[in-house]
Amino acid sequence: MLVLGLQGSPRKRGNTSLLLSTFMDEARRIGAQTLTIDVDKKNIQPCKEFQICEKDGYCPIDDDMASEIYFLLRQADLILLASPIFFYSVTAQIKALIDRSQTFWARKYRLGIDDPGRKWRRGFMFALGATKGENLFQGVNLTAKYFFDAVGADYLGSLTYRQIEKKGDITKHSSALSEAKSKANELVMPLVNRKKVIFICRENACRSQMASAFAQHYAGDRIDVMSGGSEPADRINGVMEEVMREKKIDMAFRKPKTIEEAVGDSNPDLAFTMGCEDACSVFPGTKIEDWDLPEPSGESIDFMRKIRDDVEGRILKLIEKL
Repeated sequence: MLVLGLQGSPRKRGNTSLLLSTFMDEARRIGAQTLTIDVDKKNIQPCKEFQICEKDGYCPIDDDMASEIYFLLRQADLILLASPIFFYSVTAQIKALIDRSQTFWARKYRLGIDDPGRKWRRGFMFALGATKGENLFQGVNLTAKYFFDAVGADYLGSLTYRQIEKKGDITKHSSALSEAKSKANELVMPLVNRKKVIFICRENACRSQMASAFAQHYAGDRIDVMSGGSEPADRINGVMEEVMREKKIDMAFRKPKTIEEAVGDSNPDLAFTMGCEDACSVFPGTKIEDWDLPEPSGESIDFMRKIRDDVEGRILKLIEKL
């Protein structure tokens, strides 16, 4: 599982960064994979309102959102938004990232396709303000609510702290760091305890991607889904993406991975291979089953549909067994 932190403060090792790091350290200790993006260090252009995303589902701006962050937002099981308060809102740096998430909103609400992780993904916010105003966090809470809806995450709430201004103030707070650790246990533990299942094919561009998407869509609360390939392709198969879209499942922003990249430090409980059993890694103690599925790459769209329906049926049977 992946916990993704979006750190919006431009201050190096500031209070926001310290609070988020406390959460992430605890999440890692529990057993999660974690990744923090210091948004200020990324090349993220503001939204230019081209409106192409509302027609085609993609933003034409070529920056770190397009090459990295869109993919990570789709991969994450838990997304953390962390920002100091600037004029009753988030920083400009993280606001640019939020505005560019219109791409996800458009795919869901304009194009009518849903990413497989939407039902199970979670979102949480950390916000720190220098003053003690009663309405200090009203603006960021609304921003967070609609950001998480756009990226397909259930907004579970926030930890907010007033009168945190000077560097290191958060460490002097009576409960902030302990609350961040407690929240990490609350949010991460149920996800870490899911059964780990990996789907493997040669290119990780077609069959294993479909299997992982169906498993995530139907049972992402019970299965920590991974997929990889023995010889990963450069990109996912476009025909596969098209036939999955017929099922209203959005396969955008998925990248083929090696088996090692998919697994990371974890060891799967179950592994399903699809025509690459001789070339695929063997995991100690993992039950491995081969699904004899033909390679659909280069075949007709009707052939791809048959593979899709076969994979979906196998996934539904697997979920019944689990």
